[in-house]
Amino acid sequence: MSAIGYFVAGTDTGVGKSLASSALLHKLVDQGMRAVGMKPVAAGTFEQHCAHTNEDVLQLQAAGNVAAPLALRCPYLLQAPLSPHLAAAAEGVTISLPRITGAYRELAAMADAVIVEGAGGFRVPLTQELDGADLAAALELPVILVVGMRLGCLNHALLTQDAIAARGLRLDGWIACRVDPGMDASDANVATLQRLMNAPMLGDIPHLQHADARRAAAFLDTSALLRPTEFPR
Repeated sequence: MSAIGYFVAGTDTGVGKSLASSALLHKLVDQGMRAVGMKPVAAGTFEQHCAHTNEDVLQLQAAGNVAAPLALRCPYLLQAPLSPHLAAAAEGVTISLPRITGAYRELAAMADAVIVEGAGGFRVPLTQELDGADLAAALELPVILVVGMRLGCLNHALLTQDAIAARGLRLDGWIACRVDPGMDASDANVATLQRLMNAPMLGDIPHLQHADARRAAAFLDTSALLRPTEFPR
């Protein structure tokens, strides 16, 4: 059986993508699967044990149960906390889609499930010519959209849904992440999205004082996410 793979996209940066991706990994591990997280492009590092690392990459690693090299889990680890195309340019790095799809294939050979977390919003630039949507299309994976519940989220979610469809990709579900605890009419906004989104809601993660992926996993339903997908070309 081929590995299950999903590309986790966000409506924007800071919408809870890493939390939701790690929570998905916890759910898959709890179901007895070998699951690994991948962050193809991570921008913004800090030093730990004399090496540079990234918080999102660490969170995904902690949630999975497959030991895989960092070079596969994060082919591009960039130091500056900027849009990937700017961070890469600052280091003289050119982001290559074949390098990322090759790393994905290797991870998929090690695991039953691979959760791929995109950078920033769905169409964040990766190079002068490529963006996050191009990456999702190159991986040929179904998409899970994380919607950060805050003012403007309805427009952002619907525009992103349209962008996913425009690339010929399948939106298999979306997750509400309540990043703004003071948002007015948050329940009504979730209900509106349930009516307007063309995919099922897979979870509604409440605002957590501490971003705990294990706790967040309790608010997800992954029963629909157990269909194998083909490896990207």
